[in-house]
Amino acid sequence: MEMKRILIVNVNWLGDTLFITPFIRAIRENYIKSHITVLTHPRCREILEGNPHIDEIIAYDEKGIYRSLLAKFAIVSHLKSMKIDTAFILRRSLSRTMLLFLSKIPERIGYDNRKAGFLLTKKVPRPSKALHKVEYFLGLVKSVGVEPRDTSYEFFVSDEDRLGADEILEKGGLKKGADFIVINPGGNWDLKRWPLENFARLGEEIFKKFNISIVLTGAEKDVVLCEGISGLMKQKPILLCGKTDLKKLGAVFEKAKWVISNDSGPMHIAAGIKTPLIALFGPTSPSITGPYGGGVCKILQKDVDCKIPCYKLSCKDNKCMKSISVEDVLDAMS
Repeated sequence: MEMKRILIVNVNWLGDTLFITPFIRAIRENYIKSHITVLTHPRCREILEGNPHIDEIIAYDEKGIYRSLLAKFAIVSHLKSMKIDTAFILRRSLSRTMLLFLSKIPERIGYDNRKAGFLLTKKVPRPSKALHKVEYFLGLVKSVGVEPRDTSYEFFVSDEDRLGADEILEKGGLKKGADFIVINPGGNWDLKRWPLENFARLGEEIFKKFNISIVLTGAEKDVVLCEGISGLMKQKPILLCGKTDLKKLGAVFEKAKWVISNDSGPMHIAAGIKTPLIALFGPTSPSITGPYGGGVCKILQKDVDCKIPCYKLSCKDNKCMKSISVEDVLDAMS
């Protein structure tokens, strides 16, 4: 196999970062002895840490510590010193494509676009139809003759993360070794969220039906939401909102019997861990941004005569999410 120094310029969001893991694995399988570096926004670094197919991660925030011209010259100088042979750029970005050009990387591969296509040495035609994001990114690696063996994405946790998850669960009140089901009620915009009263009733019904503990997960910003759900429940859940980093969250998911989640970054982590997952979809399209993890996954979405995907943030109805019933979720678990 050819030995190369390969740079992958990542996208900017957590879910999309999981979507590129099959791409990274395909590169590694084809260039086994090559040195693979990923340039990524700092917020996505944790998703990629521990991935055995990556040799190096460079955190690059062009609006943060690399905002100044001097700092940008420093990153260009560093990339030059790495003597990279090939760079794949996974997002349309003039500034980042310019970075590769100035770093004198001889082979620069990306999808053709008006913004930055003129700076690429290989312009891959954009797909003529909408694809799942995983397949969209894999199109770039296929353009250089690599055929992926597996298209499922993955998320890696360590034994240390697992021990940390055990400690957090025990502190939350879960008996050692006890089974539990995770409910992840957050989402990066309100229209993707199932009503909190539905989550509360679902938790109560799960406890009645399965006699199993409920764990609520989420970020710091979801604390009020999770407390609101807990407040409506007689059988109180274990609240882990704001108490885990992404790796420990993945380790919690790994131990769960099921994860029930809105379309969100944590939903994709659960899919990457391959924990049995029930994913609640409303305004977004599972065929474009749905779970692609290869494990047991049941997607619940109702046809309410709305165009999907829908980005009408002013929508007051949210009938696409409200149309999914508690009974629908319970049926999916049986």
